[in-house]
Amino acid sequence: MSEQNHPINEVLHTTMSKLREMVDANTVVGQPIVTQEGVTLIPVSRLSFGFATGGSDFGKTPNVGKNFGGGAGAGVNVIPVAFLIVKDGNVKLLPVAPPSGDSVSRAVELVPEMFDRVTGYIDKKTGEKKAAEDKRD
Repeated sequence: MSEQNHPINEVLHTTMSKLREMVDANTVVGQPIVTQEGVTLIPVSRLSFGFATGGSDFGKTPNVGKNFGGGAGAGVNVIPVAFLIVKDGNVKLLPVAPPSGDSVSRAVELVPEMFDRVTGYIDKKTGEKKAAEDKRD
């Protein structure tokens, strides 16, 4: 019997088909929810999954279909992470989890905020410098 006609292929295809049903893009980035105030909430989740498929041939006869034993298993873990909040053309990320406990994770979380502050500071200093130059002229 060729590998393509082996019963393990049917087990594997069935497992993958069921996983595709459970795991899709809408599981990670959910359907938008629009409130009465016009605010759009988009759920974002972390997704992990695993699967295993295996089998064994028994006996010495060439009729593999009757001498095959196989099985498959799969697991999916969906963890809510955050909501994207869209209001008046602005987008904000609202984390669901509590703040990180270790300093490295906290520093990574603060990078966008620090970037905004540094950019604001540079813009402010550039504006002050330009105003001073304009005043001298």
